[in-house]
Amino acid sequence: MNRPNIAIIMSTTRAARFADTAAAWLYAIAAARQDMHVELIDLREFSMPFFDEAASNAWIPSENAEARRWQQKVAAFDGYVFVTAEYNRSIPAVLKNALDYAYPEWNRKPAACLGYGSVGAARAIEQLRLICIELQMAPTRTGVHIQGADFFAALQDGKDLNTIPYIGQNAETMLEELRWWANTLAEARGRDV
Repeated sequence: MNRPNIAIIMSTTRAARFADTAAAWLYAIAAARQDMHVELIDLREFSMPFFDEAASNAWIPSENAEARRWQQKVAAFDGYVFVTAEYNRSIPAVLKNALDYAYPEWNRKPAACLGYGSVGAARAIEQLRLICIELQMAPTRTGVHIQGADFFAALQDGKDLNTIPYIGQNAETMLEELRWWANTLAEARGRDV
């Protein structure tokens, strides 16, 4: 069995974000598995301006050095988990910008989503899955939604995410789907010569 390289991408850069808590929780679950390598990626570490290239890097190389550094980072992975909030029924602008700066690097790889907020970022994740499809990614069916009273207890009172049983079960299912898709698509990409 191959051990795919999986990026857990923190998709917000706000100072008061909950992404650190959610991403660390998911990272601990994923790192405990013996069937994947995982790395936390923080969009704060990539200072890309709003997309201002002549075209997508699907057509011409990006001129911005930070964009090229981001593309190299993205290319190193076999699959992704986006840890995201929901802003006005959509994904954070910084995540959309990061997605737009890469194209071939995302192609034919799986994507999973962990959302948090009053509705578990459900509406944002619906849009994110459509964006992933346009980038030729394969979204997993199962996601993790930290929502409602559980989210507010974790955010405001520091409730341990491990005490919320349904999200742990969903995380395991999501990671299993992601692992399967990552291995299957990596094998298919290897045959596609």
